[in-house]
Amino acid sequence: MELQHIELENLKPAAINVRKTGAKDVSDLLPSIKALGLLQPLLVRPNCEGFEIVAGQRRFHALQELEATGEKPDPVPCIIMREGDDAKAIEASLVENIARLPMDEIDQYKAFAALVKQGKDVDDIASEFGITERLVRQRLAIAYLLPPILTAYRKQDITASTVRLLTMATKKQQKAWLALYKEKDSHAPLGYQLKSWLFGGAQILVSNALFDPAAYKGGIVTDLFGDESYFDDPEQFWALQNAAIAQARQAYLGDGWEDVILLDIGEYFPAYDYVDTPKERGGKVYVRISESGEVTFFEGQLSRKEIKRREKAAFGETEQTSQRPEITKAMQNYLSLHRHSAVRAELLQHPAIALRLAVAQIIAGSELWSVQADPQKANSDRISESLSANAGQERISNERKEVLELLGIEPHSDETLVLRKDDWHICRDLPAIFAKLLNLSDEVVMRVLAIAIAECLPCGSALVETLGELLSVDMASFMQADEVFFDLLKDKEAINAMVSEVAGKSTAEANIIATAKVQKKIIADCLNGTRKPKTANWKPRYMAFPMRSYTKRGGIAAIEQWEAIKRHYS
Repeated sequence: MELQHIELENLKPAAINVRKTGAKDVSDLLPSIKALGLLQPLLVRPNCEGFEIVAGQRRFHALQELEATGEKPDPVPCIIMREGDDAKAIEASLVENIARLPMDEIDQYKAFAALVKQGKDVDDIASEFGITERLVRQRLAIAYLLPPILTAYRKQDITASTVRLLTMATKKQQKAWLALYKEKDSHAPLGYQLKSWLFGGAQILVSNALFDPAAYKGGIVTDLFGDESYFDDPEQFWALQNAAIAQARQAYLGDGWEDVILLDIGEYFPAYDYVDTPKERGGKVYVRISESGEVTFFEGQLSRKEIKRREKAAFGETEQTSQRPEITKAMQNYLSLHRHSAVRAELLQHPAIALRLAVAQIIAGSELWSVQADPQKANSDRISESLSANAGQERISNERKEVLELLGIEPHSDETLVLRKDDWHICRDLPAIFAKLLNLSDEVVMRVLAIAIAECLPCGSALVETLGELLSVDMASFMQADEVFFDLLKDKEAINAMVSEVAGKSTAEANIIATAKVQKKIIADCLNGTRKPKTANWKPRYMAFPMRSYTKRGGIAAIEQWEAIKRHYS
């Protein structure tokens, strides 16, 4: 046999190739061939038209697809067999398509880990080799395993399924499992038993407590045949453990760490996606909490994506931070609409301010000065229904009906005094309205002007924030945090801060790692009287003027707008 580089048009599949189905499905091959080229030669033999492919038909079709997209492939590396000898050709095709085995998990882990050290991300590796990001993450998770576990797997003493489950175990759990595995008279849990052993959570070791066990008022059960002791009351344990976690978090922050991120109970920390980074360079602390109550502090960690973003910023590139905002777009829409409605209603009581606002908009222009009423567009039917319960909506509606009747105007479908953008088909009798206004007193005209200006106030704008502060709008007079508010509330750090405000710091600390659903119920119980609140007449910071946040992450339009303009009103 000899190696030659042959032009693609001189190759075609051989009839004896054993792969008869799926040969043209090359979606898994295209990414790696496009990125790295053809790494393995085709096996071919001469025929009357050039060469026919004995093994490597899918690679050939992948090259054809690349050529069809406009990419001209280089001559194809081929190993040439002698003519004839169909038996040898079929044997070679079988070896190519059946006998070749994929690399095992550890080989793949080592290959991927080497690429990570060279600065490759998980998505880079997945794209380059035409595999899923999930598979790459599964292989990289092996890095967290203790070496003796890897050795046992390589010797085929334990199965791949056992190895995969152990990647989710803490170091302490791995050591405990290894001790059972090495003990002749013991039986280390495997398969579903291992999963139950790792995540059952029924037995909470005293050694897992961050707090002084003397503070625990329940019973402690001692294993007479072992060296371990267990708490008998998981609920009491978690209350004390949560408080200790909260204290540890505050200690880290007080020590100068940029941030301390609490993972959900049982959530895996993908160490391969992070780089050891000292506190002075912005490293963060990640806290992993297992179902068994064990707490692991990963100090000085920074994600690879965050490092790349910072490197770009250091070179003057203005890439926007990908940090998750404190509140979602739907929540911003919900808050904007409610704040808008409250400010518009309050503006009705201040026609002199409305007049001056109208003059300012005439001079400087406005995003709605067409003139048209704000559409008050809600992101969902639930937000629309919530808005309809706002007392400001009712006040504006009642005032509008009286003004429409006063001016002799028939209400249209949306019943706004000022037409909206989509109301182009509605015609108003301008001379008749003008004549009516000429016969009204200044006081009544100012009343009409106030509702017109209120309808033209842009929702979600800096003007809403300005007027809310200027008029000392009390959102509690118009609406309360309802079911929709709590459904849209997603950020656990913000939710826990709300629990601290309404139910007290001790309650917040005792539930710091509880689910968002549990913490939101505590707030709701304080508001509906089921639970005694620490703060009477509490309202979220989001409903204050000016609006305040619960985290330092930013991304809240109302706060950014007020910060940009407040100097004008000091």
